[in-house]
Amino acid sequence: MTTAIFISLLTSAIRLATPLLLAALAGVYSERSGVVNIALEGIMIAGAFFSIWFTHLTGSAWIGVGAGIVFGVFTSAILAAIAINLKGNQVIAGTAINLLMTALTAFLLEIIWHRSGSTPTAPAMLTTNPLKFLEGIPLLGTFFKQLTPFVYMAFIMVFVAYFTLWKTPWGLHVRAVGEHPRAAETVGIDVYKTRWVCVLISGALAGLAGATLSVGTVGLFREGMVAGKGFIALAALVFGKWHPVKTMLACLFFGLCSAANILAQSFGVNAPTEFLAMIPYIATILVLIGIVGKAQGPKASGEPYEKDEK
Repeated sequence: MTTAIFISLLTSAIRLATPLLLAALAGVYSERSGVVNIALEGIMIAGAFFSIWFTHLTGSAWIGVGAGIVFGVFTSAILAAIAINLKGNQVIAGTAINLLMTALTAFLLEIIWHRSGSTPTAPAMLTTNPLKFLEGIPLLGTFFKQLTPFVYMAFIMVFVAYFTLWKTPWGLHVRAVGEHPRAAETVGIDVYKTRWVCVLISGALAGLAGATLSVGTVGLFREGMVAGKGFIALAALVFGKWHPVKTMLACLFFGLCSAANILAQSFGVNAPTEFLAMIPYIATILVLIGIVGKAQGPKASGEPYEKDEK
């Protein structure tokens, strides 16, 4: 019984951490290049909505996921244009995108399905373990049975991010641009291009995170389903000190907090469900309080770069 509970808790924690991890990695790419991506929430909303819409249109969940990624990139391009080319305030631009995507998806719900609140259930989903042979492993078979394709993608992306940002010349360029863009430009690095590429990668990952919530979890889009996960991902990013592996551990911590909430409800813990639902958000606040002044991000993060400055 104890083993079954532990496996259930671990599996739930990993599944709940998956969208956070993808969104937090999106933030790692963006902020390491010097662009603060407050728009993660809005990009996840776009990814969740358009992945469901295209799944309905085509009958293929994989095409839906691709659409979620494409629209995530498109949404992040808006942020890149404002923050990089127009030198706009990155926090305000990201907040505006969050509001835009919340309103746009609500509007499209009415236009496409003539209903509010949620879409119909999609004809296809990606909620089963793609590596069936792992389910035959004693004890761990139950664990692997509950994993989705997105779980494998997210953890692969952790090591892809670590390798590209810390073990390649391009990654060195990205980190240089995020720390001291003026010095980076003097050695021939195109600051604007590097930031654009990183923000677009950020959009792709955040769009995939949104698809995880819809196509990979409940099979529909529901207003409010992202529920602040983009901001929790930002907290995990800071907690992980803008490093992919440490950010992964932070996301697993927040996933565990969410899983504990679900487990407590399933065991009939005598506490208001609203209080239990607050656990992940309370944990986020406590973590941020604990690291204030201790976590130092890239020095040029959030600062527009102007080539003509002397």
